[in-house]
Amino acid sequence: MIRIACVVGIAALVLVVAIAAVNLYDDRMPVGRMWETPAVRPHEQPLPVMAAGSVPWSGGEVLYRTADPETLQAPGPLDDPQRIERGARAYGFYCIHCHGPNFDGYGTVGQSFAPTPRDLRSETVQSLAPGKIFHEISYGIPDGRQPPLASTMSVEERWDVIAYVYSLGLRR
Repeated sequence: MIRIACVVGIAALVLVVAIAAVNLYDDRMPVGRMWETPAVRPHEQPLPVMAAGSVPWSGGEVLYRTADPETLQAPGPLDDPQRIERGARAYGFYCIHCHGPNFDGYGTVGQSFAPTPRDLRSETVQSLAPGKIFHEISYGIPDGRQPPLASTMSVEERWDVIAYVYSLGLRR
């Protein structure tokens, strides 16, 4: 019985020493425990006032999504040489993989699709309204392989690509 009492006493003594050591560490050390660090106190300072115009309350992608594709027009001319040049760069980054360097749908990725992506120099594509092409690039083609790129490309990049596609003209 004395042996059990000694073991319990030693265990209690070790526990008391451990608790005292943790308390001493928390009270005396310059670096505290995780819950004592300043980084975990996000709301002790008042939140800064947001600058005017930080949160948009008008305009944006929803206006393009809800617009009628047949009447949607590009902001600015589509025959601007700088816009066409930017469109060529964006095409090389976003579109060439499927539509290919010859714009015929036989890009490295597009040639594996059945049917292949549209020929961008075909009469079908060249006769589409700019807003219709914008909608197809932005939100995809239902039951088609065109992925929605609205979250990938900026609005300006999409209009630039459309300007570039129109500048290609019909395939002869």
